[in-house]
Amino acid sequence: MPDPVEFEDSESLRLARLFLGRTVDLVVDRPYGSRHPRCGFRYLLNYGYVPVTRAPDGEELDGYYLGSPEPISWARGLCVGIIHRLYDDDDKLIVVPTSSPVPDDAAIAEAVAFQETAGHYVIARQ
Repeated sequence: MPDPVEFEDSESLRLARLFLGRTVDLVVDRPYGSRHPRCGFRYLLNYGYVPVTRAPDGEELDGYYLGSPEPISWARGLCVGIIHRLYDDDDKLIVVPTSSPVPDDAAIAEAVAFQETAGHYVIARQ
């Protein structure tokens, strides 16, 4: 596995770090319970993007919303971390409701395991 330090200057991580510790609005285009359009797996949380951003993949910066398990179309919360992918430049924000406690790394890893492969990312924090 590559050393995460060599990825500190990735374009996606630089963009995502701008949101750490801040309130973030997400447009949820893949709500809880929906299926990924190409891969077919089911989303076990709400997943969306930060409008008016541009990530290295040409799309908006994505984010996981670790709120209640109900389909929603929009979310506002606190960015508490980043899923920093080690093998592609497509990092994801971790956003929680502002009134929620900040989850530890184990809870985040469990929440995103339906899409993220253990050992293929690190959780970046402030």
